[in-house]
Amino acid sequence: MSEEILIVDDESDIRSLLSLTLEDEGFSTVQAANAEQARDIVSKSLPSCAILDIWMRDSDMDGLELLTWCKAIYPDMPILMISGHGTISTAVEAIRDGAYDFIEKPFKAERLILTVRRALQAKRLEIENQALRARTAVYKHPDFIGTSAKIKQLKNNIEKIAPTSSRVLIQGRPGSGKETIARIIHNKSSRSEYPFVVVSCSRLTGEKADAEIFGSENFQYGRRVVGLLEQAHLGTLYFDEISELSANMQARILRAVTEQRFRRVGGVSEITSDVRIISATNENPQEMIEKGKLREDLYYRLAVVNIYVPELSERREDISLLAKHFVKQYSGLLGKKPVKLGDDLLNALRALPWPGSVRQLKNVIETIMILSSDEDSEPLNVSALPKIEENENPVDEQEMLNELFISLPLREAREKFERAYLLSQIKRFDGNMSHMAKFIEMERSALYRKLKSVGISEN
Repeated sequence: MSEEILIVDDESDIRSLLSLTLEDEGFSTVQAANAEQARDIVSKSLPSCAILDIWMRDSDMDGLELLTWCKAIYPDMPILMISGHGTISTAVEAIRDGAYDFIEKPFKAERLILTVRRALQAKRLEIENQALRARTAVYKHPDFIGTSAKIKQLKNNIEKIAPTSSRVLIQGRPGSGKETIARIIHNKSSRSEYPFVVVSCSRLTGEKADAEIFGSENFQYGRRVVGLLEQAHLGTLYFDEISELSANMQARILRAVTEQRFRRVGGVSEITSDVRIISATNENPQEMIEKGKLREDLYYRLAVVNIYVPELSERREDISLLAKHFVKQYSGLLGKKPVKLGDDLLNALRALPWPGSVRQLKNVIETIMILSSDEDSEPLNVSALPKIEENENPVDEQEMLNELFISLPLREAREKFERAYLLSQIKRFDGNMSHMAKFIEMERSALYRKLKSVGISEN
């Protein structure tokens, strides 16, 4: 996969010389002899960079006019101007109109290659800056935090999947870190220097949805709308909650994925865009297919590789590590001294159900950090834990308790309660007796005796 450079010059020998020089450096090139040919090429695919001659015979536009046309459609595409009749005023005009640089003929190969590389690097930096401005630093992790068996297996799968160009479907409940996984796959792939573009499917409704994904040639404010598919060229396009797309949009995406080309809204030319598709869902795909929320043929196109992200309650041994990581992260963001999390607080965190998965834990740690004082030197205890909604129904719970215990003698009710309580804690701590013993404040040996007394096997 190489970056494509558009060369526009009316002299065939100049085009050939430019093309050979760039191809020797690993670039691919496409040539146009005039502005009309150039516009046709740009309308069908997005070059990584363009080199335009200023003065061209048999052309309905000169290089400066073509520069303006290109910038109106693709403002971020770097463009170099070349001319054998250049003047300072011409160079200044070209830079003012959006050209990255100006090169005089005859050009030196070293100068040309250096300028092209700098222009492409400037484009990459601008893309990175836009992504950083669009997202807070809170979100981005250097890695998926965790050392549990399930996370080790997940990381191992990512290492195998990332270098390929296979389409990936990521499954997991809300807040489990699906987008983080998608970004890690992108960062570890050969596309890492190119854009990672997020499609929030739940927000794509109405007439604007087509234009947002595929772009539009119905000009508004004198500019063409560049769709997300084109913005992700050479990079990764991430569909967040793919089943939220309308049936019509799913059909269009299926065609674009299958044929690797599409048309802008109002356009007549077929556009090609080289992107890797990663999708995510918090629902069971087969159930979505049965309900008609997801096209079966689209599912099989997108789910070449399936990844499941375990929810936090499935990897409780990672909670302490995550909590300490978020403390460090929010310390920098909030400008506060890192707090120490006491053992009883960490035990309480490990015992909670976490219906909101990692995102909920992250929010809890942020609250703890905000409410903490820089004067606190002792580890925080369980009293620092904010109230957490667990989506439970206290009325139903009370009715259940009444039904189970109210007709029983005290001793029998107590035995049943202890057994139910201990079974619940074993489930919460995934059988980790050391963590469980600390939380319920019992010696480990005493815990084993208690389990035996209520008829619970140690295995």
